[in-house]
Amino acid sequence: MSTATRPEVGSAPEPGRGPSSRRPIRPPEHSAGATDRRRSRRRASRRNFGSALLFLSPWIVGFLVFTAWPMIYSAYLSLTDYDVINDPEFIGLENYARLAADDDLLLALGNTLFFTVLQVPLYVLVSLALALLLDRAGRASGFFRTIYFLPKMTPPVAVGVLFLLLFNGQNGLVNSVLGMFGIDGPAWTTDPAWVKPGLVFMSLWTVGASVLILLAALRNVPRELYESAQLDGAGFWRQARNVTLPMISPALFFIVVVNTIAALQTFDEAYTAFFGSGNTTYSNDAALFYVIYLFQQAFQFLNMGYASAMAWLLFVIIMAVTAVQLIVSRRLVHYEGER
Repeated sequence: MSTATRPEVGSAPEPGRGPSSRRPIRPPEHSAGATDRRRSRRRASRRNFGSALLFLSPWIVGFLVFTAWPMIYSAYLSLTDYDVINDPEFIGLENYARLAADDDLLLALGNTLFFTVLQVPLYVLVSLALALLLDRAGRASGFFRTIYFLPKMTPPVAVGVLFLLLFNGQNGLVNSVLGMFGIDGPAWTTDPAWVKPGLVFMSLWTVGASVLILLAALRNVPRELYESAQLDGAGFWRQARNVTLPMISPALFFIVVVNTIAALQTFDEAYTAFFGSGNTTYSNDAALFYVIYLFQQAFQFLNMGYASAMAWLLFVIIMAVTAVQLIVSRRLVHYEGER
C-alpha cells in the first residue's frame, strides 16, 4: 500500500497550484505606464501651481511691498528715536515704556474703547432691523438696498462736515427735529458728554454694507424651518430667537468682528469734525481717538518712532479683542453641518 508523500515545509508549490498561480503577473509595460501617469500628474500640478502664482502675483507683490515691509519697518522704528529728518537712533524699548506714562494716550485709548463699546452693538442692531424690513419688502427691496448703500459711498471727510451741520447745538437739523417734540437737544459738538454719542449716531449713516450682508444671510435661511416653527405654535419672537438668529449667526459674527476693528481705528469723521478745521472751541479731548493721537505724534510732532510703538500696541489690542470674540463665538455661532 502506497502512502502519499507530503511536500516538505518551505518547498516550492507544484506547478498550477498555490497562490502564485491565481495572481496574474503584470507586464512590465503596465508599471511603466503608471509611472508615466504619475509623472504627468506631477507636471500638471506644477503647471497649475505656477499658473496660480502668476495670477496671485499682483496681490503677493502688493502685500509684500505695501503691508509686510511697512509692518517690519515700523517694528524697527518702534525701537528708535526717529523724527523723519534725521536718521533713526536705536533706543531699545524706551518708546514702549513711554506708552504707559502718557496721559494723552490713555485718554485716547479710553475714548476709543468707549466709542467701540457703544457703537458696535448699536450698529449691529440697526443693521439687523433694516435687513429684517428689507426681507419683507418684496419687489421694492432692490430700490431700498440701493438707497441704504449709497451713504457708504460718501467720502468720510464729507460725513465729518455733515456731522457739524446736523448736530450743531444751536441750529442743527437734529436738535430742530427734537424741538418739534418738545425735547431740548444737547450741545453735541461742544459738550464732552455728548461728543462720542453724537459720533456714534453719525456712524449709523453707513450701515448699508452690513444691511446687505445680513439680508443675504436672511434670504438663505430655509423656509421649511419657519414652517415647522409655525406648526409648533412659535410666534415671531420665538422664531427670531430659535431660527433666525442661529441661522444668521455667522454673518452677525463677521459684522461684529469687522466693525469692532473699524471702530478701534476710527479716524476720518472725528478728525475732520474736531481737528481738521483747527477750531479749538470744540471739545477736542472728548474726540481724541487713538488713531488721531497716533497721527498727531507721527506727522504733527514728528515722533515717528513713538507713533510706530503706538501702532504696534493697537495691533496687539485688536488681536486680543478678536481672539476673545473668536473664543466666545464657539458657543454662540452656529454653522451649517455642525451638530
